[in-house]
Amino acid sequence: MSNKAISYAGPGKVEVIDTEYPDFVLKDGPGVNPANVGRRVDHGVILKTVATNICGSDQHMVRGRTTAPEGLVLGHEITGEVVEVGRDVEFVKVGDLVSVPFNISCGRCRNCKAGQTGICLNVNPDRPGSAYGYVDMGGWVGGQAEYVLVPYADWNVLKFPDKDQAMEKILDLTMLSDIFPTGFHGAVGAGVEVGSTVYVAGAGPVGIAAATSAHLLGAAVVIVGDLNEDRLAQARSFGCETVDVSKGDPKDQIEQILGVPEVDCGIDAVGFEARGHGKDATTEAPATVLNSLMDITRAGGSLGIPGLYVTGDPGAADKAAQEGSLSMRFGLGFAKSHTFVTGQCPVMKYNRSLMQAILHDKVSIAKNVNATTISLEDAPQGYAEFDSGVAKKFVLDPHGLIKA
Repeated sequence: MSNKAISYAGPGKVEVIDTEYPDFVLKDGPGVNPANVGRRVDHGVILKTVATNICGSDQHMVRGRTTAPEGLVLGHEITGEVVEVGRDVEFVKVGDLVSVPFNISCGRCRNCKAGQTGICLNVNPDRPGSAYGYVDMGGWVGGQAEYVLVPYADWNVLKFPDKDQAMEKILDLTMLSDIFPTGFHGAVGAGVEVGSTVYVAGAGPVGIAAATSAHLLGAAVVIVGDLNEDRLAQARSFGCETVDVSKGDPKDQIEQILGVPEVDCGIDAVGFEARGHGKDATTEAPATVLNSLMDITRAGGSLGIPGLYVTGDPGAADKAAQEGSLSMRFGLGFAKSHTFVTGQCPVMKYNRSLMQAILHDKVSIAKNVNATTISLEDAPQGYAEFDSGVAKKFVLDPHGLIKA
């Protein structure tokens, strides 16, 4: 059977390719860890992809800012219908419509049993933690494809209770694979609760998801900061206050909104490609957001950091940043007794609850992130538009199953 997919074709380029239909044995290929080659996946299922999204994390690779090899099949935000089940799968059935957490986990190791599924010990021979279609994450083939293999299926997949109802809300439910739980994790890590004042750095899809999550958790005021006016307008469309960090330090604009130059909770939804503020807004300065959040978050507050930071960034401006060493003003965070919550979101911790919120009309994440459906063939154009800063979340529809 044929299987079209989206692959990384070098800095600034993605292309549609023909690739192998998934098998229950891992094969060699771009980015695949040699120790995983030949690994049997009788505990897995093969999905017919219903929706798979372009993520800002994919863009870091496509910009050439990681060590991703050319030919890597991209995509870690996967929603699909089960079309084959492995020999050892007990509870997932052909025909089930499921959401797949972007982080692959085994369900058996110490970390998985503690709910730390973002740092599973058994799925990536190099380091804790794994993901589909991502550099240094074990080489599991990505889901921006017509068909994809999902390992440890009984553990990993989240089945939607009613297939027809799920298809009616598929643009919301597709966000459960990554950005909605990731944004929610950022808000939880920042300590958001009823009455909190919250600052979210970054108005891309994860920042918008974090702002949406802060509202869901009962925040009194949610302020979103960015350089991109279209994305700031998107944040305002569902009740956020905004600051344009190209106009100066966000502290001053926060004071105009709240009457004080600080917030209870700070969320970094930007990551390692951060730029400076004010006159330095065109210059990359990767520690800017972290230092800014320490400055504007109250003493005793928390910083949720769902924004991506990497150990290898060949495109960084200096040698320190190329290995993820940033000029953080950590002494300030220490002096203010800040809590830092970092790392991959453990999607499974949140996805079922957020599914319920979607199915029972408590949240409209697709509307807030401006979910926009395109075909698999149009993915290269979608990547280019997303990279230009449009206020959209592109959802790929490989089989034309999503209603207009």
